[in-house]
Amino acid sequence: MHTRRTHRRTRSGTTLLAAALLATACSAGGASTSAGSPAAEKAGGATGTARTTLAPLPGATPSSLSPYYGQRLSWRDCGVPGFQCATMKAPLDYEKPAEGDVRLAVARKKATGPGKRLGSLLVNPGGPGGSAVGYLQQYAGIGYPAEVRARYDMVAVDPRGVARSEPVECLDGRRMDAYTQTDFTPDDAGETEELVGAYEGFAEGCGARAPKLLRHVSTVEAARDMDILRAVLGDEKLTYVGASYGTFLGATYAGLFPDRAGRLVLDGAMDPSLSARRLNLEQTAGFETAFQSFVKDCVRRAGCPLGGPGTTPGQAGRKLKAFFGDLDARPVPTGDPDGRKLTESLATIGVIAAMYDEGAWQQLRESLGSAMKRHDGAGLLVLSDSYYEREAGGSYSNLMFANAAVNCLDLPPSFSTPDQVREALPDFEKASPVFGEGLAWASLNCAYWPVQPSGEPHRIEAAGAAPIVVVGTTRDPATPYRWAKALAGQLSSGRLLTYEGDGHTAYGRGSTCIDRAINTYLLRGTPPADGTRCS
Repeated sequence: MHTRRTHRRTRSGTTLLAAALLATACSAGGASTSAGSPAAEKAGGATGTARTTLAPLPGATPSSLSPYYGQRLSWRDCGVPGFQCATMKAPLDYEKPAEGDVRLAVARKKATGPGKRLGSLLVNPGGPGGSAVGYLQQYAGIGYPAEVRARYDMVAVDPRGVARSEPVECLDGRRMDAYTQTDFTPDDAGETEELVGAYEGFAEGCGARAPKLLRHVSTVEAARDMDILRAVLGDEKLTYVGASYGTFLGATYAGLFPDRAGRLVLDGAMDPSLSARRLNLEQTAGFETAFQSFVKDCVRRAGCPLGGPGTTPGQAGRKLKAFFGDLDARPVPTGDPDGRKLTESLATIGVIAAMYDEGAWQQLRESLGSAMKRHDGAGLLVLSDSYYEREAGGSYSNLMFANAAVNCLDLPPSFSTPDQVREALPDFEKASPVFGEGLAWASLNCAYWPVQPSGEPHRIEAAGAAPIVVVGTTRDPATPYRWAKALAGQLSSGRLLTYEGDGHTAYGRGSTCIDRAINTYLLRGTPPADGTRCS
């Protein structure tokens, strides 16, 4: 799953879905044996929910980990005004810490004052695979409310395998371009074979470049890294704001270290109790909900390429699906210097990218109009490239590589064979007539991963933790609202805060009510009443 956090002011971070070749099963991973938190009982079937609960780790720090908890960070200039950077060490394998380290990139912006410093506020934008350091420097460290930045050192760590923290690498730019253009709605045996070949090639590339690291990029291990950082920073408890996949990371921390969980905000929440297939199916429905909201807005505006007043979301969806079919047969020019045309796969990702933030709806409306009416695919290609984090020169960030690495380790795959995908197509197409087929086939790629999963679905209760604020948006495309309700219900101290609106995540996206509730919690420790609703 790929989930992506965005902001109107600054694009920031990610939360990837299982969508179209870009990613895999949504990461709601399980307790990792290698991370030292085995689940007590096997989870349910591929389409079921967990029957296990994440168990907390012992309160005392093992002596083998003392050197990590006692390390001192050497802060240096980042090259970004106001920010400092450092490198932190963590054991590659928590069960065998003597066998080597992983080096993690950390950044901070110190509290600006006035007012008493409250400690460190760790932030994570999601993904898995989104750079937390980049998010801090580009948005959180300058865009979070001034009163929060005044009282907290704003801190981020790129999780293991991500961005600046020993990044997982899989394909070069040329091969990644080919991968993103692969047809992920195969019409026959030949196209199915081509799709499987793309997944196999992607997996082989990752396995060849990082065979050892791939076994140790689980969410449980990343959460344990966060506890080392908490101690190194001198904080008794962790204060944290996580978006999208970052909510799973934060909830996992609370489950492993409930006594050390301080003020945690989990915005755009995931449900860790669901299997990969259930997560992908429910996310598919979430994108359909967001698409219907987009259509209702679009058809009220002049020049909407999907129809005019009175056009239903179903009619608009059929028109868009037919357009995708036309692109499958005849891609349209984009003016791209590398010669890429707008294929069905790239167009689908372009549309999905705009579902994350209603602020992108105008751009999507104009881009669809250009492609559908004037055979100019440049606008949709820009949206697709932004989703994949493709640079103008043809290189890619490691977002997609890290996303697959974490997802495929955290959960058993949604599907093991193309036949299983075909059997599930009716359910996915019912969830979304527009996106269902592509998202079902996109859920296949973990089947070919070179490393066996170490996790499984599980509940997270974090018994004994301080109040944890779980935020859900009612028409969130990437993390459906029901996931926030589920996570808040699992957490023994969960407080559900609801935003009635569109887009992915809620904090810092325009709701005074949401921002006030979260700011009050971060600054005073007073959580909103469970069930508080904002619009």
